[in-house]
Amino acid sequence: MKTFDEMVTVGRDKMSRKAASMSRTYDAMKPTMKAGYDATPFGATRKANYRSGIDAAKHTVDPDKWARVWRAKMSI
Repeated sequence: MKTFDEMVTVGRDKMSRKAASMSRTYDAMKPTMKAGYDATPFGATRKANYRSGIDAAKHTVDPDKWARVWRAKMSI
């Protein structure tokens, strides 16, 4: 059985390898996110603000943060 530290390392390394793919997928889903929000009953101003926020958003991947949070969560 792997040690706790080995599990954290495996997860962090896996996320590091997938980071570029995760960001590409996020960017590819922006039109879907905007279309879904446009289907809500909110007003035109709120929808425009959401669309501009999605357009400006940059997906980030932080494997070290993931490792810290996962370690803390699994230690409870």
